[in-house]
Amino acid sequence: MDLTEDDVLEILKLIEQSHFDYFRLQSADLNLTVSKGGYIPADSQPARAPAGDAAPRASVPTEEVSNPAAAEATPLPEDLPVPDGLVAIAAPMVGTFYRCSEPGADPFVEVGARVEADTTVGLVEVMKVFTSVPAGTKGIIAEIKVANAQFVEKGAALFFVTPDDAPSAGEPAP
Repeated sequence: MDLTEDDVLEILKLIEQSHFDYFRLQSADLNLTVSKGGYIPADSQPARAPAGDAAPRASVPTEEVSNPAAAEATPLPEDLPVPDGLVAIAAPMVGTFYRCSEPGADPFVEVGARVEADTTVGLVEVMKVFTSVPAGTKGIIAEIKVANAQFVEKGAALFFVTPDDAPSAGEPAP
């Protein structure tokens, strides 16, 4: 099976748009493993060739888009404590989060910045494909949770926002 880099990127795009969390494609000359949440079943780990045996030649190198160690370090949404009155802006996918459009550029947002639902607050990069992260809510950036160029899991909190409809200090929550 001869796949180009564009073919692999298209496969990754389709998987990201799907409801699948894990995908594995294996043939005689290709082993492609993709995990959105960092989980790879133990029985799906590729077998290692014994020493001295030549590994099969692949037209596309084996790809594992996963970082199980980072999955343990970054809380998932159900484990994520969101401070009262704030809303989390979560990573839409697993990848490397960038706070600015290019090295040396100003960050998209800082603490205190006003955002609208469609305001771009950062980028997530997977295999040189960049996806914009919209705020998804109107309000003020209250806290930045991740550093520039940090690996993030899908659903990890990137920012906390004080939404426009949040109760004022001393006012009871609805």
